[in-house]
Amino acid sequence: MRILIAAAGSRGDVAPYTGLGAALRRAGHEVTVAAPDGFAPLVKEAGPEFHGLPGAGGGDRRLLRAAAEYVTELGRAFVDLPASSADLLLLSTTTAPLGLHLAEATGTPTVGAYVVPAAPTGDFPPVITGSRSLGRLGNRTAGRFALRMTDRLYAGAVAELRRGLGLSPLTPQATRRRQEREGWPVLHGFSTALLPRPADWRPGLDVVGTWWPYVDEARRLPAELEDFLTAGPRPVFIGFGSMATGQGERLSELAVRALRQAGLRGVLQTGAAGLAGDGDDVMTVGEVPHELVFPRVAAVVHHAGAGTSAAALRAGVPAVPVPVTADQPFWAGRLAALGAAPAPIPFRSLTAETLAEALGRVVRRPTYSRAAASAARLMAAEDGAGTAVKAVERLAG
Repeated sequence: MRILIAAAGSRGDVAPYTGLGAALRRAGHEVTVAAPDGFAPLVKEAGPEFHGLPGAGGGDRRLLRAAAEYVTELGRAFVDLPASSADLLLLSTTTAPLGLHLAEATGTPTVGAYVVPAAPTGDFPPVITGSRSLGRLGNRTAGRFALRMTDRLYAGAVAELRRGLGLSPLTPQATRRRQEREGWPVLHGFSTALLPRPADWRPGLDVVGTWWPYVDEARRLPAELEDFLTAGPRPVFIGFGSMATGQGERLSELAVRALRQAGLRGVLQTGAAGLAGDGDDVMTVGEVPHELVFPRVAAVVHHAGAGTSAAALRAGVPAVPVPVTADQPFWAGRLAALGAAPAPIPFRSLTAETLAEALGRVVRRPTYSRAAASAARLMAAEDGAGTAVKAVERLAG
């Protein structure tokens, strides 16, 4: 098949589709990934063709800060997506509210490919609202409300897109209800070890396992990092991904002070914040694959994005989650509920003292490592991308 994957957002919203795209190519399919222009190298390294979309802005995620404007810009770009030449369109959580209309115009079959849960459930509240349960009825009610808010966010972009595609008017809410009636299939690329599939979800909403970002089999850690890792006790990895832009100086000083208070070595990942540290006990690195470095460290301090949370668990390593925004408090709460992390430290409350105390606990109390290792064993039995490939082939007939 010729498969077009459409994904938009920050790195964590796009990287999983490089692994999924690579798996689809290995199965013999032609794959194009449509994503923000800045991710072209990431996609091309994995093998799929690339089609550029508007970027979601900087490290504070313009998608959330100015969401309506970005969605409108994204919708305009969807008019030019090469869906008519595709046999199947795979849509992420962010792109589905637009891609369904493109599919209607071109007659291209679609399957949802989500890395976060979006359907209402009694098991947990909407992931975007944080981690506190409202009870089963409250969680479902909040889930339906979140979908209505998403409908409102996309309303203008959908109206403009449908005009551009020559379609009659149809609201996002009406589109969503139609998809629900028809049992539109959605594959979810996260692990049941991190979040079990809700029992009250309808058929067709499947959890297949994590789609890990593509990493070339020949990839190795930089020699300097390899030397640092082997030169002493396991260090702590600290990184905030695409979060905390412009706060590098404060965070770097805080992180180094916390490490030294806890008596630990550290690897600081630059990220959007621009973390940096020096000394024999601290090393600064740029982009390094999580799957290569996480199994070599004692703990991971991170912003609790879905992908990073899963990667730390996969490595069997405890975490200190410091959620910043969006769905991060939800995933941080899941790590704590599993026992693989202490209670999350909200980013705004982070101090050297709170970080040092949390690090001392997770590194020196084996209960956290045991919980992470238990989850890692469950995740090792999953083949998220392989299962998704089989499901896509089955659903496409």
